[in-house]
Amino acid sequence: MDLTALFSSCVFDDEKMKERLSEKDYAEFEATVKNGEPLSKELASAVASAMKQWAIEKGATHFSHWFQPMTGVTAEKHDGFIFPDGKGGAILEFSGKSLIKGEGDASSFPNGGLRSTFEARGYTVWDPTSHAFVKDETLYIPTAFCSYGGQVLDEKTPLLRSTALICRQAERVLKSFGNDEKVTVTVGPEQEYFLIDKQSYLKRKDLIFTGRTLFGAKPPKGQELDDHYYGNIRPRVLAFMEDLDKQLWSLGVPAKTRHNEVAPSQHELAPVYMPVTVAADQNELTMQLMQTTAEKHGLICLLHEKPFAGINGSGKHDNWSLATPSGNLLDPGKNPQENYTFLVFIAAVITAVDRHQDLLRLSVASAGNDHRLGANEAPPAIISMYLGDDLISVIESLAGKRYEKKSRKNMDMASGVIPQFKQDTTDRNRTSPFAFTGNKFEFRMLGSSCNISTPNTVINTAVAEALDEFATALEKADDVIDCAKKLVTNAYEKHKRIVFNGNGYSPEWKKEAAQRGLLNIDNTPEALKKFVEKQNVEFFSKYGVFTEEEITARTEILLEKYCKTINIEARTMIETVSKEILPATIRFSTDLAYAVDLKTRVGLKKTEPATEIDLLCKVNTLEKSAYSTLGSLKSELEKVNGEKDFYLSSTLYREKIVPLCETLRKECDELETLVGKDYWPFPTYSDILFSV
Repeated sequence: MDLTALFSSCVFDDEKMKERLSEKDYAEFEATVKNGEPLSKELASAVASAMKQWAIEKGATHFSHWFQPMTGVTAEKHDGFIFPDGKGGAILEFSGKSLIKGEGDASSFPNGGLRSTFEARGYTVWDPTSHAFVKDETLYIPTAFCSYGGQVLDEKTPLLRSTALICRQAERVLKSFGNDEKVTVTVGPEQEYFLIDKQSYLKRKDLIFTGRTLFGAKPPKGQELDDHYYGNIRPRVLAFMEDLDKQLWSLGVPAKTRHNEVAPSQHELAPVYMPVTVAADQNELTMQLMQTTAEKHGLICLLHEKPFAGINGSGKHDNWSLATPSGNLLDPGKNPQENYTFLVFIAAVITAVDRHQDLLRLSVASAGNDHRLGANEAPPAIISMYLGDDLISVIESLAGKRYEKKSRKNMDMASGVIPQFKQDTTDRNRTSPFAFTGNKFEFRMLGSSCNISTPNTVINTAVAEALDEFATALEKADDVIDCAKKLVTNAYEKHKRIVFNGNGYSPEWKKEAAQRGLLNIDNTPEALKKFVEKQNVEFFSKYGVFTEEEITARTEILLEKYCKTINIEARTMIETVSKEILPATIRFSTDLAYAVDLKTRVGLKKTEPATEIDLLCKVNTLEKSAYSTLGSLKSELEKVNGEKDFYLSSTLYREKIVPLCETLRKECDELETLVGKDYWPFPTYSDILFSV
């Protein structure tokens, strides 16, 4: 197989557009996209005609405006190319208007009150920065999504706005140093996921309805032996990975790395870095293909942040950087102490992360991620940055402290047997939420199902604000280098509380973080309510990323989603306990009671069936306790569901419903350890985690 020919073969990329458009049209299109200007009607028609012909040659029969509403998944509506010609035949039609704009029912998607049911019209608008592609005989056209009044209803548009913003501000900084290059935001999202057998999945309502197990006792073996991480990939999983890679490559997704993750049945896929808006589309496409491809192999791909208790959940590491045609702006180079451009950008990121801890935290907030953040498998909920001792020394040297460049010593593991190699100047801190890893920052708090658009929108806007201030100072400076030194020194001195190179899991760090004045927001409702605070509304409004109306709507949408998620989980638990777990335990305890009665009837003393009696008492006690908790959960759920205010409702779900669900789970999980396997109504962790 020719992999280079396969790569991007199903994408209408620049090369194919150049082949099919006239030289004049292609040059005009390239300039239009580069300058962010609207397409003329004539140019749109030319692009649409070329795109249609290419798509039909690839087997497409329909086209779809593909967008990212606030549902957590992508959306699409398919329209056929075929159109009656009025003479009993048909023609294939796809106009420039159809390419640029589509319509959808804006009131049927989450809108936070921006649209009433009778106000249905919404628009999907072509995003020419992300290439169209053919999949499943359909031409997919990446688009933005807005209401009839122009209010943003998707994840993509704020990302586009923030990307344009940070690039403008970064280019101002570069120009101060005599560099006229264009800037691109690049991102590489590492995607973690679980694969389980489809037959086991179909026997568990909790997995079907919520994406995670709401019950499950700890199996005899979990991840204690560290034998799954980077371990040999099993044939069935490898077949899935090979199939997935080929599909992704054909769609232009540069899938690079695949391996087993820490937990049993857990894996990871990592791509090569791409421009952030393209990376966002490609990550959504990757998650979608993971799920459809898994089913072809008799598997189910779980993208929930915490599908199984007691073992690691899944995250998504967002590797963020800024680049120009000549290189990476976050690469320190051989002499970082003299690389003032690099240091200014580093100082901007430090400033941004400290100022906007709350926004970074809320950008990754979800009911699923609440199970993961703070555990010894993911960063803590406290935002901090890892820079490494060497980079800190470089920054401090600008204020007069002596800098001694750390030498990269040769690593000689087995002299004369294996090659020597150079040690890196810094280690990697896996407990840091926002870590500098050599030439990029790795934001590690994202949950596995998270759309990367929102976290990157926050990073872009926050860093752009700092760059805006720095660029203004540099533009006025008589001595740019001296000004840069002062900017970096002052920014670090003011915001160094956010820098922490130690163990983020240690109990001592929580105390130290509190003393530093850092936020520790450990739940979604509290995090999301920060969005509408005055300073955050003014911040986003100032830079045109969100209006106040859009912020209010998005906050309501996200709080409503949190409430509905917990509600679905609670209702699933109620149904499962009522109709499956309690009936199973009653059958088991009835059989135990019958065994006791039978043994005593044949002449044994009443104390002889001691095992059955002891087990029966334990099961009955837990059964009674679970039934009581079940009643409390039903009662409290009814009260919470009567609350219409999502701000108050989300707090009630967290404070009232979540603890009851945790108690009910604990009781049922203990029952699972006592009740015979033939009685238990669905597959256990032992059945699920080691069957693929």
